[in-house]
Formats: sequence, C-alpha cells, structure tokens
Amino acid sequence: MSKSIGVGGKTAEQALATLSDMTAGAVPIGKDEHVQRIAKAQAYMREQGIAAIYINAGANLLYFTGTRWHASERMVGAILPAEGALEYIAPAFEESTLLDFMLVEGKVNGWHEHESPYQLFVDTLGRMGIAANPAQPPRVGICESAAFFIYDGIRPLAAGYALENARSVTAHCRTRKSAAEIALMQRAKDMTLAVHVATASMLHEGITTTEVEQFIAAAHRKVGAPGSYFVIVLFGEATAYPHGVSYVQTLKQGDTVLIDTGCKLHNYISDITRTYVYGAPSDRQRSVWNSEKKAQAAAFEAAQLGVPCEQVDQAARRSLEADGYGPGYKLPGLPHRTGHGIGLDIHEWPYLVGGDTTPLAPGMCFSNEPMICIPGEFGVRHEDHFYMTESGPKWFTEPSHSIDDPFGLNKAA
Repeated sequence: MSKSIGVGGKTAEQALATLSDMTAGAVPIGKDEHVQRIAKAQAYMREQGIAAIYINAGANLLYFTGTRWHASERMVGAILPAEGALEYIAPAFEESTLLDFMLVEGKVNGWHEHESPYQLFVDTLGRMGIAANPAQPPRVGICESAAFFIYDGIRPLAAGYALENARSVTAHCRTRKSAAEIALMQRAKDMTLAVHVATASMLHEGITTTEVEQFIAAAHRKVGAPGSYFVIVLFGEATAYPHGVSYVQTLKQGDTVLIDTGCKLHNYISDITRTYVYGAPSDRQRSVWNSEKKAQAAAFEAAQLGVPCEQVDQAARRSLEADGYGPGYKLPGLPHRTGHGIGLDIHEWPYLVGGDTTPLAPGMCFSNEPMICIPGEFGVRHEDHFYMTESGPKWFTEPSHSIDDPFGLNKAA
C-alpha cells in the first residue's frame, strides 16, 4: 500500500504558499438583520405569553443587537419586551463605550458601583409597562448564559414576576440560521478545510504536535482568519481521546493523525476534523476508518425534516453496533453525542443526542462526528457539518473521501 495521497511531501513554507486570503465578499451581519431578529423574537414572545427577556452580554447580545460585549462580574445586557423598544442595562461609567459598540441603538439604564443593577432591572421592567402582579405574574425570561449571580440578584427583588429560562426564545431564534449566517459559516468552513489540506501536505516524520498547531494558526491567518479559534492535533494512540491529551507527541510512520480545528469569520465558527494515516494504513486502521465513514453517512441519511434530533444519533450508533462497536456509549465505540449545533457558539442547541427530541427544521446547523475511540490503539473522527434545507440536509463540506485519499485529491485512486 502506498502513502496516503496529499499527506506529507511539502515544507511548511511550500504548504503556506498554497493558501491565500479567502474572505473577499464575506459580508458581516448588518443592522437590518439584527432588527429582524428582534422582531421575530418579540412575535414569538407574544405568541408564548412571555412579557420580556433579559439578554446577557456575550453571544446572545451579539446575536440580537450586534453589540459585542464580553460577560464579566458586572451585569451588562439588554431587556427585550414583547412590545416596544429594547433597552440596555450597564454600569454608568460604561455607557459611552457601550454606545460606541452598539449596532441596534437603545436607551442605556446605568447603575453606579454602589447601586444594585438587579433593582435597576426590576425598576426598568415597571417603567417599561411590565408591572409586578402577584395575582398574575408577568413571565420574564433570564438569559440562560447569564452567570448565576445575576439570577440570584434579581430573584429576591422580583416578587410579582414569574422568572424563567429565556432559552425558549433565544434558542428558537438562533437555531434557525438565515441565508446570510449560512453563507458566513460556509466560507469559514471552506477556509478551515483548505487549512486541513495544507497541513496534511507538510507533515513529516519527527514533527511534533506543537509544531503542527503553530502551522495551523499561521495557515488560518493566511486564509484571512485572525488565527485558529481552536486546534487539537493528535498522533498515534493519543487519537483515541476525543479532546486530546496533556503531552506533546512526535509523528512516526504508520501513526493515525487526528486534527480538529476551526476559525471565526465575522463571528461565525468553523469546526472540522480529519483523520488519516501518515504512511501506509494497516488493515485495522482501514477497517475502523471505514466504519466511522459509514456511521457518519448513516447519521446524515437519518437527518430529515421533522425527525427528532435523537434519531440521528441512534442511526449512527446502529451503524457502529453493526460493525461490532458499543453498544451505546461503551468502548471501543462512540463515547459522546453524534453532533452539536453551531453558529456564533461552537456548541449550540439543539444536539444530536439521545433525549433531544427537537424536530429538525430548515436553517438548523449541526456537526456530524460519531467518533470511534479504541483506547490503547487509536481513534477515528470524521467531522463535517450540515444544514437543513427545505428539501433535507446539505453538507457544508464533503466528507473525507477515503483513508488513502482523505481530501479527494485523486478520486480515481
């Protein structure tokens, strides 16, 4: 058997030279779409009888308002009523900075350091026309990503309100991606796949996982990303551990190579894993690799509109069990869920896992990665993402071609 096609042969400099900026024409989400998202959320809140939600700093605030602000020990966010204009809440000394970061404008309710932001929150609800009512408490959602101290501060002051998780609103909106979101995710994934191809081409015996990680960061910069959003590089037996090991590995002939990496483009994330062999694959490596490919294909085939998410996970596990893995989460086999949602966060709802009965709907985006882990030997993970269209699932990136030609550089092989 010959060496895997496209694995090794170039220097790092030659591999980088094959890459160029891929961000031309990629358009960030504009104010108009953020305004539409707010309107969609408010319509859903009215339909569900939710009076208001608190949106905390971080991905949810960015999604609805375009305002980039990192969560910290100070309460910063927005109050979105079912009717009327959105308003912000923030430390008074941050008001001018917050205004500078706003895409969707709104009144800023400021609190000084000796004052309670939680009391300000409750007072603002009242001023916005959402009055406490012990007889019929208005439903107020608190952002699921807010730190517990925020909820803990609001709760004792919120008599006459029914506090609940705002996830029913935030997830309803964020799980169904727009065409603009899907376009950004497609470009980010195209960028990372190009980085994967370049990385495989510069591997050589004796290279360390640390050196490969450094190359991947440089390669992501070459295609136009700020760098790698994350990177996992594993060789040999270490590939059996889904999220890596604590020690550096050195590549040798016959090693299984697993690389999981991604980048950000205008806040949207890529996340792709490729597994192949440096040198000639053994019959054992080939068999496991092919079983993984079959399981990934089974999950994709099961992902049809209206099907509960958990059935996609079940399809992957049936495929693996037919090849002697598992059952369930038992090793050797698949120790984690088959896939996760993705968007502004790398792991978003819903999840392709037992117990998640969310029906698949247009615009939902998922990873498909039913990894096979064999402790003491190696692991294989093929991770590509798909999104749901009106006619069913569509790949963002085509799955790995074969163990001998993982990137499809010679599909006649």
